[in-house]
Amino acid sequence: MSLAEEIGAHLAVGIPGTAATLDVLDHLRAIHAQSLVVFARNFTSVNQFKLLLEDLHQSLGRRLFVMIDHEGGRVIRFSDGVTRFPSAKEMAARGPKAVEEQGKVEAKELRALGVHANLAPCADVLREGCDPVIGDRSYGSQPDLVSACVRARIHGLQHHHGGLRHQGVSACAKHFPGLGSILVDPHKTLPTVRLSWEEMEEIDLAPFEEAVAAGVEMVMSSHVCYPGLGEPSGQPATFSRRLIQGLLRERLSFQGLVLTDDLDMGALQKGVGAGESAVRAVEAGHDLLLLCADLQAQLQAYQALTEAYQSGRLPPSGLASTVDRLHKVAEKSGLRP
Repeated sequence: MSLAEEIGAHLAVGIPGTAATLDVLDHLRAIHAQSLVVFARNFTSVNQFKLLLEDLHQSLGRRLFVMIDHEGGRVIRFSDGVTRFPSAKEMAARGPKAVEEQGKVEAKELRALGVHANLAPCADVLREGCDPVIGDRSYGSQPDLVSACVRARIHGLQHHHGGLRHQGVSACAKHFPGLGSILVDPHKTLPTVRLSWEEMEEIDLAPFEEAVAAGVEMVMSSHVCYPGLGEPSGQPATFSRRLIQGLLRERLSFQGLVLTDDLDMGALQKGVGAGESAVRAVEAGHDLLLLCADLQAQLQAYQALTEAYQSGRLPPSGLASTVDRLHKVAEKSGLRP
């Protein structure tokens, strides 16, 4: 791979519309993106969606790693071709066995549609008075139950046979290190969680530790500030090397892909811009940078990353590690880049 193609491995992007137009194809070629995040705006029918992916793959000359938010309840992007499961809160009431079966069904259906990764489950533990953006997307307020359901969902989505993936898709535990106590919606503004290390470890980190132990292949961080964990005021986990590299990678020993939440979200809009946000997120230890709507922001991120790698601000060894991790996860889900 060329340096340009390797840099493109950092980008997980969304596109407009339901067809692989010339403008979209030229844009994806320019930024060398290797991962695609799909939404309801990209889907009208099963046949249309399969045709979209095939057109993208053939026109680009490479197969994209396709991801989707397919949580159940109010977060389902497909209007056809999938089973509509209840919210995480309702599934938790049915027990971990039901949650694992849900994951198995989702894996089979998503693979049939050409999707390789489900950006689920939410591993956030709810606290009273939190913003409703998570709400019933969480398995609840009991860390033990949330942990059990997170493990079950991961096993269902990634179910293996003889040590190899068998009709599975990659799961993604989110939003590290936990946003179950936020008071404002990060889609709109930057939240702050003032819990201490002791409070976070007792409740919020437990499901993520369980997810890592269960072999989850992807973890998504949060656009949330954690001053109680010793972080600078106004700095979200997205830009914290201490939380991403130190806590998640080193202390929890997570070896899979680390994703940002969407860098287009309102939580970061008053910050440093898409390009600098992308570079800071990679400096913190992220592999994939989600940029789900703004094509100009995607281009800015690619250009800023290119400059950072060429200037030496970002080390090439980190880029090689990201490419290796992406290829390993993609191959487990049946994709050979």
